[in-house]
Amino acid sequence: MALGTTLTQFLIEEQRKYPGASGEFTSLLAGITTAGKVISREVNKAGLIDILGYKGKKNIHGEDVQKLDDFANAIFIQTLCHTGHLAGIASEEMDDIYHIPKDAPKGKYVFLMDPLDGSSNIDVNISIGSIFSIYRRESEGNKATMNDFLQPGRKLVGAGYLIYGSSTMLVYTTGHGVHGFTLDPGIGEFLLSHEAIQTPKQGKTYSINEAYQMIWQENIAAYVDLARRQNKTARYVGSLVADFHRNLLKGGIFLYPADQKNPEGKLRLLYEAAPLAFIVEQAGGRASTGRTRLLDIVPKKIHHRVPLIIGSTEDVLLAEKCISGSPD
Repeated sequence: MALGTTLTQFLIEEQRKYPGASGEFTSLLAGITTAGKVISREVNKAGLIDILGYKGKKNIHGEDVQKLDDFANAIFIQTLCHTGHLAGIASEEMDDIYHIPKDAPKGKYVFLMDPLDGSSNIDVNISIGSIFSIYRRESEGNKATMNDFLQPGRKLVGAGYLIYGSSTMLVYTTGHGVHGFTLDPGIGEFLLSHEAIQTPKQGKTYSINEAYQMIWQENIAAYVDLARRQNKTARYVGSLVADFHRNLLKGGIFLYPADQKNPEGKLRLLYEAAPLAFIVEQAGGRASTGRTRLLDIVPKKIHHRVPLIIGSTEDVLLAEKCISGSPD
């Protein structure tokens, strides 16, 4: 499809490829982009209004919650809960499932999100983003159950992210390729800018927080040393969406491994790791814990944590060999 095609037209054309499509998913994605536009507007004027800084409380993970975190979480819920396409919502910012109100129509999907990833970077104007994923619910009845959310990533029907940087972009997949759209603020529309994204098989960069080197497991240190000897360049923003987006387009590997403080990993499977794994695999890349394919992991709880090794296939395979103790 021609670059510059509006997201609306693109979705309509994609829907026509599947005669049995009901249009529900298309409508749901339209709601997600509406929420993204509102959040983008607030992010872009964050330095001008009283929205920067901490809200004075911590989320379930013990992290400081910022004002814009709460705002983004609320906007997604307000925008999506009355669409009639969802049975429930889970968020990194909420302790439990959000059930669609009794007076609202219910749908066949559940929605999961990290409403504002990298929000600690807001005050210094570094790119941040929203990560989302969508599952078809497994239960019946008027109310979503926990099992609707505790599904492995290979059962995802859609995933994506919005990145708020020098421009606002939407990148998403429904399991049929990965496509990127850039927001034109002049007309308020997302326009096709990156069709059928394919990530390079090997990259020139690696992304890991080297401040944690003292608590890395020995096999991670071995991989980083190998990457340096291969003349790979360190590129680490500290915003998962920003690091992932760069590596998706240009090639490279992102690592947030288990360490001595977090032996089970730090990132959330349902809100961060699984949706990004679904995207990268659709773009020809690879994602694992270093030992297990991420999309095969069945979450035990909605805030299940995992290590994350993700990016260009050859780079991830080499990291996995180092982690298993056989880099040669």
